Amino acid sequence: MAFGSAQNPLRHLGTIGFLALWLLAASGVILYALFDTSVNGAWHSVERLAHLPLGLGRLLRGVHRYAGDLLMLVVFLHILREWLHGHAHGARRFHWLTGVPLPGFCFISAIGGFWLAWDQLGQYSALSTAEWLDALPLLASPLARNFLSPAALSDRMFSLFIFVHVGVPLLLLFGLWFHIQRLAHVAMLPPRGLTFGVILALALLALARPVLSHAPAALGQVPAELRLDWLLLWLHPLTDATSRGFTLTLTGGAVLVLFALPFLPRTPRAAVAVVDAENCSGCAWCFADCPYAAVTMVPHPDRRPGHRLAQVDADLCTACGICAGACPSSTPLRRARRLVTGIDMPQLSIDALRRRLRARLAASTAQRPIVVFSCRHGASHDNLHGADLSVLGLICAGQLPPSFVEYAMRNGAAGVLVAACREGGCEFRLGERWMVQRLTRQREPRLRVHAPAERLQLVFAGPGEEALLDQALQGLRERLRAMSPHVSMNANEIVH
Repeated sequence: MAFGSAQNPLRHLGTIGFLALWLLAASGVILYALFDTSVNGAWHSVERLAHLPLGLGRLLRGVHRYAGDLLMLVVFLHILREWLHGHAHGARRFHWLTGVPLPGFCFISAIGGFWLAWDQLGQYSALSTAEWLDALPLLASPLARNFLSPAALSDRMFSLFIFVHVGVPLLLLFGLWFHIQRLAHVAMLPPRGLTFGVILALALLALARPVLSHAPAALGQVPAELRLDWLLLWLHPLTDATSRGFTLTLTGGAVLVLFALPFLPRTPRAAVAVVDAENCSGCAWCFADCPYAAVTMVPHPDRRPGHRLAQVDADLCTACGICAGACPSSTPLRRARRLVTGIDMPQLSIDALRRRLRARLAASTAQRPIVVFSCRHGASHDNLHGADLSVLGLICAGQLPPSFVEYAMRNGAAGVLVAACREGGCEFRLGERWMVQRLTRQREPRLRVHAPAERLQLVFAGPGEEALLDQALQGLRERLRAMSPHVSMNANEIVH
């Protein structure tokens, strides 16, 4: 990929949408300051932008328009991607349902922006919208009568246009707050390189293909030729080609389908994380690391002052296991016969993972095998071959406590390969990020220095990128063969 995995725009659709929204807001404030909010002065004030020095007016107007196009595009792709990944169900149902109305707010505000320019395109859009709404049995008097003659359109009606374009985005911001309020560590901007790239692309597009006004609106005339923005105004030509009833049914049906998707039958939901009060120290590491704010800290039942206990909200938990990887008691180095941790996953407990690791190491025919911890949602490990391999699957790479790396090496493993999803493409948002920070000793719980870093390999590979996984494995094998029997215990770098 030309952008690289970490900068892949398809993995930052939500933050690119936020960036487009901030650009719309910033450019919109300046445009509004230069805008004449009257029927007779609107077109002239917009047209004067083309005569600002150094092309600043065209740049400003172009960025505003193309940021609106970008917002609609990434919103559509975001919905499509979340649906394809099955993110409309379970704990993510709330995010889906609160997100469904947001494209409507974007669409309404965008159409209102064309009306404010009050050229022939704005006239066409306003009249088409009025006629479309008149097909609904909701209004006492037809909206279209406001566009029968110039005298019928007053500054009061134009104030309604301003509210549609400026007021509806406030509803959008309120809806976005609901949409993300159950998420933790929410990013409001894409990575820095991608942010600058998007802004530069919009600026270049604004200068190369400037947004120009049509002739002034004339209610007594039918526009002969229009330059439509097909991302924002597709509804009007589709209505002209079919009927108002067809497009009303199409849009209404699409909204109903989107609202219905989270309630369709699907595979049973996985068991959520479980807290053991006797082993929970109240450290709040699971609270800090949960991507979905499913963990809260409450007073401990033992009523000791300041002693807290983790509590899991089953409606928010996505069963990722990241909390188990964060728990300081999730260490296989404990001598307990049965390993009980402060917070754990019933379907793959830390104790079960330790028992599987022990069994794989004991059954290996290799003198010093390589242990592979592989995320279930990343590249498939089914094609990894070799008598020197002991492969263990994880719900998420973030479920792996760093101490398991040291434990595997202490019990005979020559090296450890940890395979996560693509960078920025974790099924559970933050699993691969927290895993990397823990293993590079940037985040608690940290990998101890007793684990030789040169015997550890990290790889980021999603479904279909099995070649990357195999390549990383071969690289680790070659490095282990080249190493002397006495490995340095103070290596500072972990190989990515």
